[in-house]
Amino acid sequence: MPRHPLVRKLAQAGSFLVIGGIAFLVDAVTYNLLVFGFSGLGPLHAYPLPAKIFAIVVASVVTYVGNRFWTFNDRHLPHRWSRYALFVVFNLVAMGLQLGCLAFSRYVLGLDGIVADNISGTFIGQALATAFRFVTYDRWVFPHDGAGAEADASGREPVREVAPEDRL
Repeated sequence: MPRHPLVRKLAQAGSFLVIGGIAFLVDAVTYNLLVFGFSGLGPLHAYPLPAKIFAIVVASVVTYVGNRFWTFNDRHLPHRWSRYALFVVFNLVAMGLQLGCLAFSRYVLGLDGIVADNISGTFIGQALATAFRFVTYDRWVFPHDGAGAEADASGREPVREVAPEDRL
C-alpha cells in the first residue's frame, strides 16, 4: 500500500533532521576544538569566522552524503554538474546565515564566550540554515524527476532505465 504524501514528507523531514543532527555535532565539535580547544584557547581562537567556515564545510560534506543516500534516496538523480553547483550555492547562503549570527553576536553584541558562540553560531545559525537547506535541497538539489518517483499501486518504486550518459 503506498504511503500518503504527508507521511512520506514527514518521514523525509525526519531523516533530514537526523542527518542535520549529525552534521550539527560535526559542526559544533569542529568549531569548538578550533576556537576553544581543550584549554579554552584553540588554534583559531582569534579567528572565529574562519573556524566556523571550516566547521561548516566539514559538516556540509556529511549533509550531502547523508541526504543524497538516505533522505532523498527515492529520487532518480542523473549526475549533473548543475546539481553540485546548486548544492554549493545553497550551502554558501546557509553558511552566510550561520556566519551572520556568529558575527552579530561577536562583533555587534560583543559576546565572545563558548556559550554565546554556540547559541548564536551553532544553535540559532544552524536552525535557520537547516530550514533553508531543507526547502532548497528538496526543490532544487535533489528534485523529483519528470517521470515521477511515486510508488505504483503495489507500493514499489517504478523501475527506470538509466541512460548511458547518466551513469558514472
